[in-house]
Amino acid sequence: MLSRLLRTYLKPYSSTLIIVVVLQLVGTMASLYLPSLNADIIDQGVAVGDTGYILTTGGWMLAVSLVQIACSIAAVYYGARAAMGFGRDVRSAVFHQVGGFSAREVSQFGAPSLITRSINDVQQVQILVVMTCTMLVAAPIMCVGGIIMALRQDIGLSWLMLVCVPALLVSIGLIISRMVPQFRALQTRIDTVNQVMREQLSGIRVVRAFVREREETQRFAVANTALTDTSLRVGRLTALIFPIVMLILNASSVAVLWFGSSRVDSGEMQIGALTAFLMYLMQILTSVMMATFISIMIPRAAVCAERIIEVLDTESSVVPPKNPVRQVHTRGELEMRDVEFRYPGAAAPVLSGISFRTTAGQTTAIIGSTGSGKTTLVSLIPRLFDATAGTVSVDGVDVRELDPQMLWTRIGLVPQKPYLFSGTVASNLRYGNPDATDEELWEALEVAQARDFVEAMPEALEAPITQGGTNVSGGQRQRLSIARALVSKPEIYLFDDSFSALDLSTDARLRAALRPHTAQAAVIIVGQRISTIADADQIIVLDDGVIVGKGTHDELLDSCPTYIEIVESQLAVESAA
Repeated sequence: MLSRLLRTYLKPYSSTLIIVVVLQLVGTMASLYLPSLNADIIDQGVAVGDTGYILTTGGWMLAVSLVQIACSIAAVYYGARAAMGFGRDVRSAVFHQVGGFSAREVSQFGAPSLITRSINDVQQVQILVVMTCTMLVAAPIMCVGGIIMALRQDIGLSWLMLVCVPALLVSIGLIISRMVPQFRALQTRIDTVNQVMREQLSGIRVVRAFVREREETQRFAVANTALTDTSLRVGRLTALIFPIVMLILNASSVAVLWFGSSRVDSGEMQIGALTAFLMYLMQILTSVMMATFISIMIPRAAVCAERIIEVLDTESSVVPPKNPVRQVHTRGELEMRDVEFRYPGAAAPVLSGISFRTTAGQTTAIIGSTGSGKTTLVSLIPRLFDATAGTVSVDGVDVRELDPQMLWTRIGLVPQKPYLFSGTVASNLRYGNPDATDEELWEALEVAQARDFVEAMPEALEAPITQGGTNVSGGQRQRLSIARALVSKPEIYLFDDSFSALDLSTDARLRAALRPHTAQAAVIIVGQRISTIADADQIIVLDDGVIVGKGTHDELLDSCPTYIEIVESQLAVESAA
């Protein structure tokens, strides 16, 4: 999974990566040349007292060092650019993939997990790319070059490399093999903490209303402790690596000096060569250490890549048409024919045998008990879900054949849970029509019975709105969401229980103001209150996902027991009040 992700998203940066490799090659070769020059200074300059040779060779060492520094800086620069571009592209791909998901796929992964995958997981892979470009590319060059240069200095000590390098590799490999499952658990623990915190922040009012602060604190503590324990296990294994590396490095240095001194004493090796051999061995071990350091990051990055690929490989159940219809001849016509919807693996469908038709200028209301499928039915129209059987058509064309952009521009949806974006009142109202004038915004606000409270805000249309609209009341959120739909002037309005937070008088005024404004559009209203839907041209009564009644208010009072039961229950509540 990791190699596939890297191949796919690093391909546009192949020329940059070639530059990085060339720069690392030149820089590493310069670094490998320095110990040989140092050996020459000792053997041919210091040993014989040739000051001129020392100065000349020292100047040459300075020039080589400058080349090495320049190449290293340039390699880091280009490597970082490639890695940052890679991270940007992967985040963009995940974002666009998630943006194409239906509500089914979003609920399958869960919002907290999708957030973690698009931010934390991508960051882990991006860090690996940065470290690979800046360190791992140079490691094999330095290792192979160091071995060749060390053998040039003295073959008699070469057996030390056959002992030290495998010892380092085996030690680090054993630790890394134990880190892989811990990294996989770590990402899951991060998901859990993200989920718990998101739930508590979103439901803070409910938590306080039911005095559940202690229980929620305990729930977070459990998730946080699990994350901490896993992080500590990973940290302990990571901390174990460096003492082992330093032990092997220092033991190798001692071994070189111990066995090399006898060769110097016997005249088989010169002091400068011994110094150079020691430096080359350190470079070899350092390159191995660099490679193993990157190897520590590979398991976690591999786990993160698996999670990213899982998102990218998930196909939306709502698939855009191959040859989308972009022009239709009718306007504001909606029809459902024998529509069924069921979730994968469900024993029974949520909706079954749904058939009705509405046209521009008509208002169709949908009512039923909780869980009867009202919101699911409305969600099929803009293709938040796709019907598993039957046909949903807009303006005479199956919604699965319409161009998605065209479909969405014809629909104005006010969801059951109105959501406002961070920004201003104006930016939220212009969400569906960026070119709307201030006059059009005020007109929509007046129809939605929101003008008074917006005018009361110091900044009026430019009044700030926080994420989710948490700085306004539930009723104000609903009215602003209705105004947002009105500004876009669609052909079909979908009001999914959009008047529930309004008092009866505001509800009545809003519906009266809506009639002339939506006279040329088809209107679908999901309602709970009879007063909200009584004057609709057509009322559909749902029960367990099946239409059990269809007609006007008066017709249903004569023919539909379920509707009569709903009316009587609400009258009884009003009488008791």
